[in-house]
Amino acid sequence: MSSPDPMAEIRASFFIECEELLEAMQDGLQQLDDGSAEAETINVVFRAVHSIKGGAGAFGLEPMVRFAHRFETVLDGVRAGTLNIDHDLIKLFFRAGDHLSDLVRLCRDDSDVPVGPGEAILQELDKYIGDDDAEDAAEEEIDFQPMGLSIDLDLDLPPLEVTRPTWKITFTPEAEMYESGNEAYPILRALADMGTAEVVCDTSRVPSLPELAPDSAYLSWTVTLETDVQEAEIRSAFEFVEGLCAVSIEREDAQSDDLPPDPVVEVPPAPEPVPEPIEDVAPPPAPPADAKPAASQSNPVKTVVRVDLDRIERLVNLVGELVINQAMLAQSLESAGLSPHSDAMNGLEEFQRLTRDIQDSVMMIRAQPVKPLFQRMSRIIREASAAVGKDVRLVTEGDSTEVDKTVIERLADPLTHMIRNAVDHGLESTEDRIAADKPGEGIVRLSAAHRSGRVVIEVSDDGAGINRPKVRQIAIDKGLIPADATLSDAEIDNLLFLPGFSTASSVSDLSGRGVGMDVVKTSIQSLGGRIAIVSTPGKGTTFSISLPLTLAVLDGMVVNVAGETLVVPLGVVAETLTLRADNIDSVNPELTVVRVRGGFVPLLDLGHELGYRDHLNDLIGSIALLIVQEDGSRVALIVDEIQDQRQVVIKGLDDAFCTAPGIAAATILGDGQIALIIDPSDIIAHAPNTQDAQMRMEA
Repeated sequence: MSSPDPMAEIRASFFIECEELLEAMQDGLQQLDDGSAEAETINVVFRAVHSIKGGAGAFGLEPMVRFAHRFETVLDGVRAGTLNIDHDLIKLFFRAGDHLSDLVRLCRDDSDVPVGPGEAILQELDKYIGDDDAEDAAEEEIDFQPMGLSIDLDLDLPPLEVTRPTWKITFTPEAEMYESGNEAYPILRALADMGTAEVVCDTSRVPSLPELAPDSAYLSWTVTLETDVQEAEIRSAFEFVEGLCAVSIEREDAQSDDLPPDPVVEVPPAPEPVPEPIEDVAPPPAPPADAKPAASQSNPVKTVVRVDLDRIERLVNLVGELVINQAMLAQSLESAGLSPHSDAMNGLEEFQRLTRDIQDSVMMIRAQPVKPLFQRMSRIIREASAAVGKDVRLVTEGDSTEVDKTVIERLADPLTHMIRNAVDHGLESTEDRIAADKPGEGIVRLSAAHRSGRVVIEVSDDGAGINRPKVRQIAIDKGLIPADATLSDAEIDNLLFLPGFSTASSVSDLSGRGVGMDVVKTSIQSLGGRIAIVSTPGKGTTFSISLPLTLAVLDGMVVNVAGETLVVPLGVVAETLTLRADNIDSVNPELTVVRVRGGFVPLLDLGHELGYRDHLNDLIGSIALLIVQEDGSRVALIVDEIQDQRQVVIKGLDDAFCTAPGIAAATILGDGQIALIIDPSDIIAHAPNTQDAQMRMEA
């Protein structure tokens, strides 16, 4: 079997690094759009584009190099103060950043790069850099000659002025630098981009062929750089290999004979966080005994291990099996009648604690911030607003909220449709907004937060709200509801989720085909989530998505209902109640309420709602679970017995099973029995009279 191509692995690491750089670039552009034109913000964007260009040049990705070079030329003009930032320039930067992201994806997938979109953006960029500079922004080549010879890097730059500072840079890579996927070529090229450079390779440490170790580093370089840039920018060329090489930077001012040269400066750790070195699946091996120590031994560099998602999924499944076996072992020891103070039971408690710690650690590995997903929605906003001719701005909140990676991946399509729906249907035209005494620019707000053990993502707009009379009439015309139906505002809003429903008067690129919110609801439900609508006429609409933090495990309460064993998610259970004659009342023959802390809460028989039995005739002495939903409403579910509170592994139901209201998934208990995991909110939504009772009691 052939060994893996090392260049392919390095190339893959480069594209992973590109994703991090593109994220930093989008962050910086968003800060500029928000009014933060600080020098460091502009430098972050410039360095991201510059680093992508340098890496692309190392792999011969000419379309990326060509586009990124023109992009960074304009950014450099902003950095130097020759260009002023305005709204139009920032919009162009966003479009250029989107196209650079497309180029990264196309080059990664070895796909053909279309010419049209990139050329149009380049023509707009050239307007800011002028015709002469645009001509100078052609390909740049660095021709490295045989080792030990001096190399002049002629980059067709303007003539060197007498007062131009000269720097002497000594660069000695360590073996760890190459093991982490980094190379010397992009760094030397980045230095050459800063001015006129002369590079000399020192081969004096290269041993004879029998003594040569393939995993050691023997070469070093001395660069004489004539440039106008500051020392901090020279150091930035080494920020990705900090601690993996020895670097010295010395000022050589040939024109100032009366001033002594600055002392040699060892590159210290950067004062701000820098991207961490990319590594393969395993950490790098120990360096050879004759290797020189890395540059900052007192402050070791953090390492990042890149692991395929399939391996993490397998680890998660194994942890799930461990949780199940731990529950089986606990039940076996309890059945044996051992004393709670025996050595076996004490060992079991320690085993349970370790199992929980392992499970939490594995879940943290899969947890990812929603920030990349939110950044993707920024592009959707720009494209959708341009398509309908509206001025729209996206505001994000809580983008550091962490969610299971599987949830994030499957959430992209529903969010995309909701964002487009907000731009197309939710927001009015600029003229209508101004006529309604609103700002001409519409706002779409995307937020994420943790609430009650779940993650809640909200998409809201400040548009006109849902036109309920229009929605009702469309539903009648399509035969979705009878003409004489009496519906509340919430029920009219939920008509948007019916299959085939659309309020668009014509088919466009964004909407009008009747395929939309019903698919969104189905996608959210497949993740174990729920979606709700809150709309105020003239003020706007908010779509709220509630999702589990993970699709692997949950803390649950095991209960018995009509001879069946069920699991209720513990996060929605506020307390347990014992029903007495003095705390229950009958509202009508089909609805009973229980008095809880001075208020009334509807009572639902869980066994009856799931079809296990008829209504209970006598509720005295029954046990009820007080369920609190995301919107603050409360309902009490009647159960027969509470068995235990434990962590359970979520097992999704196959498509061959009938989708029953109120059933979210299944699990395997400690005795090997299969138990259904219920969705209390879905049960409450399908229960008759419950919503009406809640509204009357709130009133």
